[in-house]
Amino acid sequence: MKRKAFLIDITECVGCGACYEACKEQNNLPQTSDDPLRDSLSDKTYTIVEQRGDFFVRRMCQHCEDPTCVSVCPVGAFTKTEVGAVLYDESKCLGCRYCMQACPFQIPRYEWGSVKPRVQKCIMCYDRVKNGELPACAEACPTGATLFGDRDEMIEIAKQRLAENPEKYYQHIYGLEEVGGTSVLYISPVPFEELGFNTKLLKTALPNFTHEALAKIPTLVTVGGVLLTGFYWLTNRKNEIAREKFEEKKKQNLRGEE
Repeated sequence: MKRKAFLIDITECVGCGACYEACKEQNNLPQTSDDPLRDSLSDKTYTIVEQRGDFFVRRMCQHCEDPTCVSVCPVGAFTKTEVGAVLYDESKCLGCRYCMQACPFQIPRYEWGSVKPRVQKCIMCYDRVKNGELPACAEACPTGATLFGDRDEMIEIAKQRLAENPEKYYQHIYGLEEVGGTSVLYISPVPFEELGFNTKLLKTALPNFTHEALAKIPTLVTVGGVLLTGFYWLTNRKNEIAREKFEEKKKQNLRGEE
């Protein structure tokens, strides 16, 4: 199955909250607000719609192409699936919350009020997508502001809209390159920083920095091993020289007595 992605066209979003309500229903999440525009991401709310001036912006897990949460999890509780969804296995989770600290979009939420807390976030309606269905939020969107399909296809649609309507769109596809790319793409009528997006993210996937650091470990280990071996040899050699001097002095003393 090809890698999937969302394309969220901010110019088409009317802030109705249908995506918010559909996500709640699909994931059996409790109501946390009477107004979708006033709710916040939490362990009970996986997507929200924020009003930014005259525009409405969805927030949710970005399902990074090379997710930092996957790379930092010490027990493999997070996985990037073949369709692009980033899943979470609570049975493996140690509760270290490295994923929360590492996420460049500050998405994972922790069940602080639970006696058996888990990390919670959008999982792209993985079971639905595997069966060829749309994620609940995309299916519920009445205006087509949230599209879902093959990532390559979503990118082409975004590029086409930008090219055909340069006066309508800011010429950037957010999520195409940020942190190495994500499975949630946005197009907007205004610069993304005006909508609260982090526009200072690197284009390189953050786990690459981890890999580079880890790649240096064998060198450090080798150098360290050589140094430790050297110290061990020097210590033994010093003891050996001291023993030789002791034996030589002992022999000199014996010869003197003779």
